[in-house]
Amino acid sequence: MLLDDASAEFHDFFERHYAELARFAHLLTGETDAADDLAADALLALWQRWDRLRAADHPLAYARGVVANLARTRIRSAVRERRRVGLFWSRHPEKTAGPDVAAVLDVRTALGRLPFRKRSCVVLRHAFDLSEKETAAALGISVGTVKSQTSKGMAELEQLLGAGVVGALATGRRTR
Repeated sequence: MLLDDASAEFHDFFERHYAELARFAHLLTGETDAADDLAADALLALWQRWDRLRAADHPLAYARGVVANLARTRIRSAVRERRRVGLFWSRHPEKTAGPDVAAVLDVRTALGRLPFRKRSCVVLRHAFDLSEKETAAALGISVGTVKSQTSKGMAELEQLLGAGVVGALATGRRTR
């Protein structure tokens, strides 16, 4: 089967960026299966608009934005579902004395505690090494918002994980 130019370009785009988009979705949602689905759904949305996107300056930034929006929708839906289940099963919620130390030490759990925009900025800036400008383009926000959300997100992670762990994460060093 011969592919036309647009199909060949999209196939090449898919091959080059699917894994990265899936990793991005995984870091946003914390769910491996959902990450694959979100990356596939984002690429399907891109394929439907590929005639316009192939001429764009940054189709990958657009793809990251689509993944971020799909992840946000999935997270919001899951939160609503948990609330419904919680209301149904628990008349008197249990109170805990303090934070779960094991959960605080887990970076994924700590990322999951950040609001979506802060988490997106931190993940794109530090896990994917995107510039502030690239992060802003991917999320459809200003560079100033990227700077402030990244700074605030890192400060919150520092409170949750400790300064040493966050410093190592930001510089790419591994901790024990």
